[in-house]
Amino acid sequence: MRIGWVGIGAAALVLAATNAFAGELTLKRVMLSSGGVAYVEYAAEVDGNAELPLDVPLDQVDDVLKSIVVFDSKGGVGSASLPGRQPLEQSFHDLPFDQQALNSPAALLNALQGAEIKVDGNRPLAGKLLRVVPETVQAGNQQLVTRNRVSVLTPTGLQQFVLEEADNISFADPTLQAKVDKALTEIAANRAKDRRRLVLSAQGSGKREVRVAYVVGAPLWKASFRMVLPEDPTATKAHLQGWAVLENMSGQDWQNVELTLLAGNPVSFRQAIYDAYYINRPEVPVDVVGHILPQRDTAQTETIQVAGALRATQNHAAVKLDYPPPAPVMAPPPPPPQIAASVNTAEASESATQVAFRIPVPVTVASGHSAMIPIIDRDIPVERLALYQQATLATHPLASLRLKNDSPNGLPPGVVTLYEQGASATSYIGDAQLASLPAGESRLISYAADEKTQISTTSAYVNTIAKASISEGLLHLTHLSRQSVTYHVKAPSNEPRHILIEHAKPSGWRLVEPAGKPAEETPQAYRFPIDVAAGKSADLTVAFEQPTEESLRILDFNDQRIGAEAVSQELDPKIRAAFAELARLRQAAGTKKSAEDQLDQQIRALDTDQGRVRQNLNSADRDSDLHKRYMAKLAEQETAMEGLQASRAKADTERLAAEKAVTDYLAKLDI
Repeated sequence: MRIGWVGIGAAALVLAATNAFAGELTLKRVMLSSGGVAYVEYAAEVDGNAELPLDVPLDQVDDVLKSIVVFDSKGGVGSASLPGRQPLEQSFHDLPFDQQALNSPAALLNALQGAEIKVDGNRPLAGKLLRVVPETVQAGNQQLVTRNRVSVLTPTGLQQFVLEEADNISFADPTLQAKVDKALTEIAANRAKDRRRLVLSAQGSGKREVRVAYVVGAPLWKASFRMVLPEDPTATKAHLQGWAVLENMSGQDWQNVELTLLAGNPVSFRQAIYDAYYINRPEVPVDVVGHILPQRDTAQTETIQVAGALRATQNHAAVKLDYPPPAPVMAPPPPPPQIAASVNTAEASESATQVAFRIPVPVTVASGHSAMIPIIDRDIPVERLALYQQATLATHPLASLRLKNDSPNGLPPGVVTLYEQGASATSYIGDAQLASLPAGESRLISYAADEKTQISTTSAYVNTIAKASISEGLLHLTHLSRQSVTYHVKAPSNEPRHILIEHAKPSGWRLVEPAGKPAEETPQAYRFPIDVAAGKSADLTVAFEQPTEESLRILDFNDQRIGAEAVSQELDPKIRAAFAELARLRQAAGTKKSAEDQLDQQIRALDTDQGRVRQNLNSADRDSDLHKRYMAKLAEQETAMEGLQASRAKADTERLAAEKAVTDYLAKLDI
């Protein structure tokens, strides 16, 4: 089969001569995608060359232009025609009058001043149309009426007639008459403003089928499931029935079409191809020889952008399916009742990116209506359990099911309504949400709170030093933080429980308890199993650890910190002994520093006293006994000062030696 790509023109094209036989394009196939698009396919029987018209809703024209494709086994597509977005306005561009001129005969005649006309009636005349002027006159019943007086320039002079009294007015120029006819035809054709007619030119030989297809936006179809569980909680199978809910919002009835539903997530987008875009070009003045034309100085520049947008509206209504009458359902035997099997269930097949559900019978859905169509009807492996999610329900687990898709095809996401089949009746037990379930994988669905089972938690947090070392004057510490949660589970008095405890993954922490790998792991959480006998209680502890490292400059420690490290039970005995020795050396250095400070204090006091004596000495008479006494006192103070300064120098040397002993000791430490 050949595939032809369609070239679209904005105006009607001159096409090749067509054969007398050209069938109508009839909708044959629809493929609805959960990605929000629909593939629609039309077919027509043609013989030789043919023109195939196709009416397209205005809001779908962009998608049609983007995706239309023609399938022709014995020919090809030549060209296509499509009115522009504003076809009526474009039609009047080439006419000598505008659309308002067709509002009345008087308006049309005034718009065609100078045209040759011929008037038939009581006073026939012919000439060039001058003007139509309204006038108000009094009728026989004394009422005022308005009529139009037409002035015509004839070979014998200016003549007038009343427009309303003329039997016939025609244009002498047949070209002008044709233009008026064309304008009226365009107005009639443009009444369907929300649709555009696309005309395809199919070129080939012989009788054959031509198919035309494109992809347009459509409401996504939704999957909904019903699941019936056996009363036995240990049963490993349950019956799953899936239905597709879809809407036909295409504006066209689907009559006996081949319908396929696609579950996937294809890349799909829209582009406003149908809009006309113009690129702004700079305008420059025409060069005129011999003239000087200074450019205007303006402080602003303008940019004009042309853009368009489409709006789509959709309405929902009821449904009609053109299925063959279902086979009569035999009355079920006495309990337990069984769910009715669906008729004409879809045939599933899977590709690399999507699952296709093909409906085996023709489907009819009226425009604006909805439909429910069966896509799955079979038993599926299940396991009953309880799932605890503290963020969802803090004190009870959720009654849950583990579903396994043992079919060769994936299941689409959707809501699940669950029923339990009892000894004499079937009961509703809850709703659940099913994520997309690929073939061979399992999913958990939760449908109710298990209020018979009690769960409480106890949390703990501990931070310890796991490792310590000293080198190059630095204390290297490795802290180990541990956080844990203990889950206390109590089962019902007469029922055992198999529970999955879901615990969120803390970022940057390592799971250390329970030992080994968890039963399940999701991108956000771990799941740990715990089995509790009827009427019993059990605990499960989940613990995580996180190491952190830090390096500290020991010289920056104060004496209190050094003393604390010397007795810390978290440190190795060798490191504690090193801190004890460091404390002794720091204490010795501190003693030397205190002695030096005391000498500095004595020197400052003696210097102050010397200043007082010198001041008194200056005020005393040189020959007096008081002067001699001050001189003796000053000599005594100088002797004492010399002694203190000598002691100060010795104390400074001893302090420096003690501090050097501290730094030398730290530099040699390597533990």
